[in-house]
Amino acid sequence: MSFHLQPTPPARPNRCQLFGPASRKALFEKMAGSKADVINIDLEDSVAPSDKEKARSNAVEAINEIDWGKKTLSVRINGLDTPYWYRDVVDLIEQTNGRLDQIMIPKAGNAKDIYAVDALVTSIESSKMISNRINFEAIIETAAGLVNVNEIAASSSRLQSLSLGAADFAASMGMQTTGIGGTQTNYYMIENGEVESDRAIHFPDPWHTVTTSIVAACRANGLLPVDGPFGDFSDDAGFKAQALRSATLGMVGKWAIHPKQIDLANEVFTPSKEAVAEAREILLAMESAKNSGEGATVYKGRLVDIASIKQAEVIVRQSELMLE
Repeated sequence: MSFHLQPTPPARPNRCQLFGPASRKALFEKMAGSKADVINIDLEDSVAPSDKEKARSNAVEAINEIDWGKKTLSVRINGLDTPYWYRDVVDLIEQTNGRLDQIMIPKAGNAKDIYAVDALVTSIESSKMISNRINFEAIIETAAGLVNVNEIAASSSRLQSLSLGAADFAASMGMQTTGIGGTQTNYYMIENGEVESDRAIHFPDPWHTVTTSIVAACRANGLLPVDGPFGDFSDDAGFKAQALRSATLGMVGKWAIHPKQIDLANEVFTPSKEAVAEAREILLAMESAKNSGEGATVYKGRLVDIASIKQAEVIVRQSELMLE
């Protein structure tokens, strides 16, 4: 282990982040009553330029008047390259009653982007003597964001999570696709064989590099890594497949852009009873080995050691978060 210990991420469930445009007030009560762990009221991409001011006002009203229960409540502000973001921040902090938990910063390209928002938020909190500290989450959805993901992850003590924004990331990278997440039809390999023969097709994951980069940056800095949207909400199997890949790589949750995706995300990112039971058994087996002066033991025909304890503890802790 390095002398620099890996920080612990925020201890809260983040299996599903449900998004809804702030221009559609009728959705807010339904979002509050959903099973999503995190609610993201959106002021950015899902809101037309002509509706920006009204949407901002709707978001402030919803934060103040709706019972959001124990959910983490976040608002995605407009990009820092727009004329809207500073007023988003000012109104959200000055005009709400302390219920807002997070501000989501889109298209984060470097640490300076996070610093700019942090400076404004800190100034407002100080001038208004606001004690409820606003946290941040940011989206990696540009080539610059990927290149600078490590400095972004270390940029502010307010930052709690990073998400992958697949659509804008694809556009920034010049990827030839209009799909949002998931398998890409033209991104495949064929196995070796005769030129004219039938050869099996294999579809790699085009999001693997950016996903692992986000996970590593988050884990090194004590943040929660979150998978972004899956655009085809009619494709449950495709959503679940991508969610399982991202969960396997270390992400803790996924966005939902439609209510039907909530249960799918919760299912994937909630450890199964079988997985939790096995993890607890591994911990007991290792405790028994430790008491016998051994650093490893055999569990169900496979070697388990100190590293296995850490893996098992991750699963047990994830299950415990769902009960808190």
